[in-house]
Amino acid sequence: MISIRTYRYLNFIFWILFNTYFSACSHAQSEENQAMKVIKKGSKIPVFTLRDQYNQNFNIDSVLGKKNLVIYFYPKDDSPGCTREACYFRDQFEVFDQTDALIIGISGQSVDSHRKFADKYKLGYTLLSDSGNKVRKRFGVPASFFDALPGRVTYIVDKSGTVAYVFDSQVQATRHVDEAIRVLKSLK
Repeated sequence: MISIRTYRYLNFIFWILFNTYFSACSHAQSEENQAMKVIKKGSKIPVFTLRDQYNQNFNIDSVLGKKNLVIYFYPKDDSPGCTREACYFRDQFEVFDQTDALIIGISGQSVDSHRKFADKYKLGYTLLSDSGNKVRKRFGVPASFFDALPGRVTYIVDKSGTVAYVFDSQVQATRHVDEAIRVLKSLK
């Protein structure tokens, strides 16, 4: 049995360690958030190069000035919401083509995972592997559900590389497509 004095001492030590840990965590997170620039309507998109589902380098500069862009960040290949979103983009591909837009999906899975996902659902557009979520952080895409799930955000970018619209919703996966079409039609 421990004495009351020992119990209070241990409780005090625990309190100090607990507060020190969470203070350090929140400080580190706030520094990371300050380093992460949030891309919003009117922002220019950052230049980046990532590998696509065919293991080829895709440089965003290669399409800027030529096409409108629909850049959508999604949490994970083959998950129910992400599959609905990806397939809805696929099903509306012709509409995007008519608005002179290129669809680009980005998530943190591997090139191989993207290839299997694209093959399985016959996705005829570019999927980019952002291992380490470096591009996701450069765009400032927030995480959801207490930072446990990468966010789902769609950016509509005009030919000059300026963001015309941002749609952020983890649960309304197919609405990302509808919002993109609506905005692209207004860009004409």
